[in-house]
Amino acid sequence: MGTLYLVPTPVGNLEDITARALRILREADLILAEDTRTSGNLLKHFDIHNAMLSYHKFNEHQTVASVVERLRGGAVVAVISDAGTPGISDPGFLVAREAIRAGIEVVTLPGATAFVPALVSSGLPCDRFCFEGFLPQKKGRQTRLEALRDETRTMIFYESPHRVVRALMQFAEVFGPDRPVSVCREISKIHEESVRGTLAEALAHFQENEPRGEFVIVVGGKEENRKSEQNTKDNP
Repeated sequence: MGTLYLVPTPVGNLEDITARALRILREADLILAEDTRTSGNLLKHFDIHNAMLSYHKFNEHQTVASVVERLRGGAVVAVISDAGTPGISDPGFLVAREAIRAGIEVVTLPGATAFVPALVSSGLPCDRFCFEGFLPQKKGRQTRLEALRDETRTMIFYESPHRVVRALMQFAEVFGPDRPVSVCREISKIHEESVRGTLAEALAHFQENEPRGEFVIVVGGKEENRKSEQNTKDNP
């Protein structure tokens, strides 16, 4: 039996890759890459020339069986995404699940992911949090937000630049305009920025300043005392 490695890659600064990640990528018989062009540039930078196979959300169901067979045959396979940790809003879960079902060892390396630095630098409680990733673009989006209305943990969302303003508007409608938020963009890159304040303030900022880059939105949870007060009003 071989081994499946899930290998985090930098979300911005290339120095964020670990020495262990580079060693695994050099030793792997096959690298599964979300985008071979993007990953090709990364591997070329570190002088790694191993075989790559395209592995993304549109072909993972068709590809996973052949990958598991290679693992059964003793191959060492490394999975990487365009940036961050495979499986976190990127392909990785399916091949890990199927490898485990086949009795193959699965090893995930610690390393870069966007939401952890965004959460820790937000100034919002990070002892308990829920990661929501990308919300549905259309169907189910409002339902998902309504389900989080009374969530007391800090909430983390990923968002693309052209939907940031819309997302902040929806958050303000559901959670209230005074809910605290930290909007982080371009984490670990030269133009990294965090806009902190209320949802209303963050919305005003990005209505005046065009959102650019990839975003992590960290929203404060509903305060317990507010929830208790609301329950008292509803049940006198």
